[in-house]
Amino acid sequence: MTAPLMSLTWTDHLTGRQGFLVVDRLVRGVSSGGLRMRAGCTLDEVAQLARGMTMKEALHYNPEGRYVPLGGAKGGIDCDPREPGAYELLVRYLRAMRPYVESLWTTGEDLGLSQDLVDRAASEAGLVSSIQAVYPLLDDEVTARRRLADAFAVEVDGIGLDELVGGCGVAESALTALDRAGVAYTGTRVAVQGLGTMGGATARFLTRAGLTVVAVADIKGTIANPAGLDVEALLAARDAHGTVDRAVLRPGDRELPGDAWLSAGAEVLVPAAVSYAVDTTNQERITARWIIEAANMPVLPEAEELLSARGVTVLPDVIVNSGTNAWWWWTLFGDVEADADAAFAHTRRSMRALVEQMLARAETDGTSPRAAAHAIVADRLPVIAERFGWYR
Repeated sequence: MTAPLMSLTWTDHLTGRQGFLVVDRLVRGVSSGGLRMRAGCTLDEVAQLARGMTMKEALHYNPEGRYVPLGGAKGGIDCDPREPGAYELLVRYLRAMRPYVESLWTTGEDLGLSQDLVDRAASEAGLVSSIQAVYPLLDDEVTARRRLADAFAVEVDGIGLDELVGGCGVAESALTALDRAGVAYTGTRVAVQGLGTMGGATARFLTRAGLTVVAVADIKGTIANPAGLDVEALLAARDAHGTVDRAVLRPGDRELPGDAWLSAGAEVLVPAAVSYAVDTTNQERITARWIIEAANMPVLPEAEELLSARGVTVLPDVIVNSGTNAWWWWTLFGDVEADADAAFAHTRRSMRALVEQMLARAETDGTSPRAAAHAIVADRLPVIAERFGWYR
């Protein structure tokens, strides 16, 4: 693979903590990718995520749509978001990155950060918006910005549409895999690691489709019930970081160690929290048939090889969790209105088509779904580069 276009390491003058920005590619002079905050975040991690964003943007390219893919980028800060002073560190990082956010990098929430927090910090850092670099590409900036703001104001049963669309895409990926295998939704059990934005929404959509969520894990441990958890009660009892108040647990719900979700007796595992959650050692405990990567890079490549040898199918993050990013741009560019039903319908159609294409190609080529996804991207990137150009 080629090197990224730009890599930056920033050191905070007050704490000595580091932050990173990697721009993998620019399309029409702009890139897209979220900003994460976690202890141990590295430049290499951010670079891998930025390359993944280039791929996600390319996957959703539709020549007949209004949204034109951007390049891929990613930001990261090496700090636990729960630490005192984390918000002030975020503001200082964004202030330092302001020239890039203003001109070439559109960003938003990722691991450890909510969109509300990013928006508040961006404003305090003197930015108009965390996505202002894309505004010059819009036909009608005022209307587009109003449409996106209206979409962010939509709630469905107490959860914002911006949180739900990503989980809708993850759930649809899982349902597509079940449909291709001829497996009924009813009776299929699910375990979810992480009940934040992506994991919580995924759990809701899968439950409403008829699957049974038997385990969820957060920073305090795993909550399990082989008869099924009350997902809505757990969602309502979350704090801002996705940690569930144990006071809402029912008599049949059990509290288990944090890694118990791996062996919870589920057919579908959804790692929706941290990167590198599944390694070569703990993969041995997995008995599920499918792993649906809602988080970025949750399964190490070496672990995926071992899982594949045991008949476990990993649906890769590059496709599975691409719905949130795509929805932002579908809405801003005008392919989708500020309406929940329209957003979910568009997301389901797009995600199902991508997963179907990926699984069919994997079957035809005799490769893994991840290799098939990369092959699909490889087909699309030259078309985008020829039509729009990689750089300024």
